[in-house]
Amino acid sequence: MAVAAAGNRVKVHYTGTLQDGTPFDSSVGGEPLEITIGEGGLIPAFEQSLIGMESGESKTIQITAEDAYGSHDGELVHQVPREMIALDVEMEVGLPLQAQGPEGQVVHMAVVAFDEETVTVDANHPLAGQDLTFAIEMVEVA
Repeated sequence: MAVAAAGNRVKVHYTGTLQDGTPFDSSVGGEPLEITIGEGGLIPAFEQSLIGMESGESKTIQITAEDAYGSHDGELVHQVPREMIALDVEMEVGLPLQAQGPEGQVVHMAVVAFDEETVTVDANHPLAGQDLTFAIEMVEVA
């Protein structure tokens, strides 16, 4: 049976949960995630955990916030005037927004608070500051 190594194309099922057990993502019940180990498509610690696994093997890993999406950075939370956001947008907490960064890059953010005059947006990754747990099942090693 093949053992997963860097450069292998693999298929895995996973369920990601927060420290309190709340699931935030899962491939179970759908198509398995297909990646090439080492290409950097996923959290590096997740990819590294796949090395040495065989088809049919399962394991649970924990990844600290620093090794996942980093700490929550308060400097990425901003208040902006309400008129800077299209007036036809119905505000709600959690609403995803996009803006253009200083070098033309797309910046993803979410509304965390709002009132008639200001909107508070957070450009941190939604999982920043969270330690993550993944239950992983190696489906196939190619």
